[in-house]
Amino acid sequence: MTQPSQSNIPGKNPQPYRLPQTLRNITLDAVVVVPGIMGSELYDNRTDTVLWGIADPGWISKAWLSDSGLTPLHLTEDEQLGRTDRVTARRLLQTPAWSPFLRGIEPYHDLLAAISTCVAHPDAVLPFPYDWRLSVATNARRLADDARQHLTRWRAHDALQAARRHTADERPARLVFIAHSMGGLITHAALTLGHDNDLTDDTRGVMTLGTPFHGSVLAAQILNTGQGSPIPLPHSRLRALAAAMPGVHDLLPRFPCLDEGLDVRRLTPTDVADLGGDKDLAAASQAFHDRQSPHPLPRHRAVAGIRQPTLQSLTLDNGRVTASHHRFAHHADGELRRDVHGVPLRFEGDGDGTVHRQSAVLAPGAMPIALQHGALAQGEAALQIVTDFLVHEETFGPDQADGGLGLELPDYVTARTEWDLHLTGTDDPAGIDCTVTGVDTAHQRDARLHATDDETLTARVSVPEPGLYRITVRSPTTPALTQLVLAGPDTPLLPEAE
Repeated sequence: MTQPSQSNIPGKNPQPYRLPQTLRNITLDAVVVVPGIMGSELYDNRTDTVLWGIADPGWISKAWLSDSGLTPLHLTEDEQLGRTDRVTARRLLQTPAWSPFLRGIEPYHDLLAAISTCVAHPDAVLPFPYDWRLSVATNARRLADDARQHLTRWRAHDALQAARRHTADERPARLVFIAHSMGGLITHAALTLGHDNDLTDDTRGVMTLGTPFHGSVLAAQILNTGQGSPIPLPHSRLRALAAAMPGVHDLLPRFPCLDEGLDVRRLTPTDVADLGGDKDLAAASQAFHDRQSPHPLPRHRAVAGIRQPTLQSLTLDNGRVTASHHRFAHHADGELRRDVHGVPLRFEGDGDGTVHRQSAVLAPGAMPIALQHGALAQGEAALQIVTDFLVHEETFGPDQADGGLGLELPDYVTARTEWDLHLTGTDDPAGIDCTVTGVDTAHQRDARLHATDDETLTARVSVPEPGLYRITVRSPTTPALTQLVLAGPDTPLLPEAE
């Protein structure tokens, strides 16, 4: 069970708690925060070491570029058999992290701080770190148990009783889940697969931020990376780590995305094995999602990132994946939409850079917002949506969707080598600021944007030394965009022999 602690409860204060003078902008409910994949610090109980999420910002380069940086994260034989006591998820990520394809994984400080302003007491908030290497089903069982115990503790809390005496709301406290990315899949499973049959009734609402309910083409690309071609070392390391991870197989696309020329179909476990994944893990994940998908989330509000270039389809040729940004569409009867010659129609699509917008939605009424995947749990506009959801029972239509910029850049670069940054959605650089800032260095420099074609701006960028860098784009009329990029040594690193 995940216990609240001084380190993971925002605003925890050992002094006696004082009730706010006004309760009109707080919730009396218990809040559970479920992060995305790679968003939890992992700790090895046997070696007494942190495996993922070290507080020193420089750890990320060592993890991806040193000979054995990710080796301890690989699932052991015991873990693959279900004995998972070696690793503990101790807390949410404390410093920025990075991964090929998944790119920037920002810490959840801002989200927790925003939530702390909306609750009756810091103890009403439960961050739920989890071992993201394991399956969604495994983590969902833990979440159901921890959420139940959190609600029980909160309902008996003195601060809740004091707060209820100052408000007209006399209903018992319930649960509200705020879940980012893979955390939304875990929340969905915890509430719908029968581990705690009363948990749904005790849930007031669920907000998901960029959750791939129908999977992501990026997961297939991660498992396939480098088949038949040389690749940077971090991408090779991720493929080796992901191949035996149930969590990555749970993120595989489950919508028709495999382009076969005159037809489009879903991936099968055999396809997953051909592209570099595990056939048994893919079959188990498919069976799990088939059981889960008919069940709606209770009082669900989805936030979907838009305007960012996002992979949505793929071809598979002799075990090699080629991913594309276009998508396919179907008629109401499920038939593929085709042109007059019977060729499947291809449509421009977008998303948050990781999850395409249709995958992030379970039912009509999602809130679209022009942010990238990581910023959906960190950007100011997203935090306003979260806090409004916490303190108001009613929900409103989308008000963040107008306009919006898209940011596209490599996930891995080499120091002292120029590369291109693209900003979509405008061809006018006036009023737009783009900065490159070192996460673990003092480097900060503006990137000069210039128009290249319709509704696109480009900047040539280089960084002086290896490390993690944050690209930030600010505009007076749209939410700020941020993206992390890892710079490796200017001497190319090749993957180890496999």
